[in-house]
Amino acid sequence: MQNQTRPAEQSPLPHKTAKRLRWLLVVATLLLILGLSTPMITISQFIVIRTPFSIVSGIYELLKNGHFFLFLVVASFSVMLPLLKIWVLFRIVRNKQANSSTNQKILHLMHEYGRWSMLDVLVVAVLIVAVKLGPIASIEVHYGLYVFGIAVLLIMYITNRVVSLIND
Repeated sequence: MQNQTRPAEQSPLPHKTAKRLRWLLVVATLLLILGLSTPMITISQFIVIRTPFSIVSGIYELLKNGHFFLFLVVASFSVMLPLLKIWVLFRIVRNKQANSSTNQKILHLMHEYGRWSMLDVLVVAVLIVAVKLGPIASIEVHYGLYVFGIAVLLIMYITNRVVSLIND
């Protein structure tokens, strides 16, 4: 017997739109994982020493070298929060009650977090500028940076799309 005190709400997301958003989330997840694990930059020092870095290897180096605060900041904003955001978006897109008060609160928090979503890109940019030392060291950018950037932009697009569909 169904609970008659609270009628089930219809999802504000049309079935085709929700399905398309789920596929985009799968693509964004794969791009994010690829972008986190593939080399983003190679730092060349004195023309002989070449060190490629991905976000994951960079985070590991921060931890290994005892930079715990930077490790927590970069790991949180570059890995944990984007993965959490994808998980929440999956949950909202497949939920039959996408416009429930709980999901509205979660979407509001994600919108607020959106201001910080590009902090990881800022960290990479600061790293590139800080290490650009002319003939002593140089930076070579790899496809991992572009893949990661596309994943971040795709997640931002999906978030914006979900928010606009639910608030309509």
